Amino acid sequence: MRQFFLIAESGTPDHRRERREDVGKSSGETYAATLAQLVPDCRVDIARPSDDDAPFLTAQEIARYDGVFITGSPMHVYNETPPVRRQLEFMRTVFKTGTPSFGSCAGLQVAVAAAGGKVRRMAERLEAGISRRITRTSEGIGHPLLEGRPAVWDAPALHADEVERLPESATLLAGNAITPIQAVEIRHGRGVFWGVQYHPELAIGEIAAALRREADALVDAGLAGDCDDVRAMADRFDALHREPHRRSHQWMLGVDDQFAVEEKRRTELLNFIRALPQLDRR
Repeated sequence: MRQFFLIAESGTPDHRRERREDVGKSSGETYAATLAQLVPDCRVDIARPSDDDAPFLTAQEIARYDGVFITGSPMHVYNETPPVRRQLEFMRTVFKTGTPSFGSCAGLQVAVAAAGGKVRRMAERLEAGISRRITRTSEGIGHPLLEGRPAVWDAPALHADEVERLPESATLLAGNAITPIQAVEIRHGRGVFWGVQYHPELAIGEIAAALRREADALVDAGLAGDCDDVRAMADRFDALHREPHRRSHQWMLGVDDQFAVEEKRRTELLNFIRALPQLDRR
């Protein structure tokens, strides 16, 4: 049966415009392209619930979808702004429907906040490009979200915020030394959410573009001496994007196939899509 997905962009119109200028796609459009590759015959709608003119999607409308995907964005969910409030209300409605949902980066943070957890700004911005040495918790061992991952893996990441406290309904599945909360399951209301702080949906070239866009902030954070250093690092990501199997490109970035190869990088997305029949609580 053809699957019907809803993608909810967690950013604002300005965020979408800036990202299109960098990589030609908004975060929701990247998700749509990725899902079309993973499930070629799927149907995808994109919603923008944080926009002030966005139509409110009712529980009945959301329940028509097989799964909901919440994108990343520069949105800070701890800010009490109208776009954030609208995004959180949308996520609470998703939980009410029992429709399975998945989110990455800010998408994880939206789900955490909507279910009663807390998000904060990172004390030090240390995950820019690669989230390294992600490791399962005891609860994450054997969890279907992480099926196929080795004991330790790296993933694309770029974030200045992190989950400070999980809601009571959450299970921590993986973390690392920099960001202890990296993969999570949340059961809230009737819904089940699987999420990660990293970005399994992104192409490596999109990470390169994000680094260039954030160059000044990365220099200010002490991660690079100057913007030329950031551009040189971004060039390495671009080289890996073009030739993901080339050992010299992997070596220069200190990664392996879990990061470089598209199919392995998308492990969590694939696992979520395969698990949808078991997660549906409608």
